[in-house]
Amino acid sequence: MNWKKMIGGRQFWSLMAVLLILLGVVLIVGHPKEEAHIAPLPPPEDDVKVLVLNYHMVNSMFISLAVEPEDFDWQMKYLVDHGYHTISIDELYDFLAGQGTLPDRPVLITFDDGYVDNYTNAYPILKKYNLKATIFIVTGFVSKRRGYLTWDQLREMEKNGIMAQSHTVTHAPLPELSDERIREELVESKRQAETELGHPVEFIAYPTGVHDLHIVGIAKEAGYKGGFTVKYGNVDRNSNVYAMERVPIFRTAATNADFIDRLRYTSNITQYGWIRN
Repeated sequence: MNWKKMIGGRQFWSLMAVLLILLGVVLIVGHPKEEAHIAPLPPPEDDVKVLVLNYHMVNSMFISLAVEPEDFDWQMKYLVDHGYHTISIDELYDFLAGQGTLPDRPVLITFDDGYVDNYTNAYPILKKYNLKATIFIVTGFVSKRRGYLTWDQLREMEKNGIMAQSHTVTHAPLPELSDERIREELVESKRQAETELGHPVEFIAYPTGVHDLHIVGIAKEAGYKGGFTVKYGNVDRNSNVYAMERVPIFRTAATNADFIDRLRYTSNITQYGWIRN
């Protein structure tokens, strides 16, 4: 048999082409292609952004820190109608520590200073919508200064999910104080609140949001697990637990429209200007 002549002939290569086609059919039939049904993965928990709202007064005073009661009611209804779920400060901390989960659209509502209108105006609205909140109180003002909450009012609110944490004793700017005074502000406010309310007080909102690493160190020594600033942004697992971000809510020329803008655009504002520390 002349192999050279056979290999060089047209019939040989035609036969090889047929054999290759048949081999491909066998392989395809023997290994049928399976359709890929890839279920979409849920967003990783590290991507969860927690909205922490920061209020002060809820009354009709014509100043930026005072939100009208009607506007506050509108804002709370907006949160409920759009699927937000209020959480406690402990739930937030557990999540950041990797020890808990959060509901969809988590939001922590906070108030600074402890004004009496938090009880007379905000509290009924929060109860109306079954919402949780946290009030950072200046303990030296409670039951002592006109216009501020009493311990009895705080105890009543705590029975309905409105919990108190520390905002120091006198609201003094901490960086301007001696170490001894800083410790007094942090330790004594914690002690007073725990004595009056009967539960651990483990979180601090720094007066005017101002703090530094030295103040954070003293807060840790005093037994605080975390701290809040007024730095604009959402809280997530990349946040510094002793410098957690918040979204301040003010009275403006268009209070409720601005409220919605702040809910929607926090991430962009964080991205284009604020640096976490």
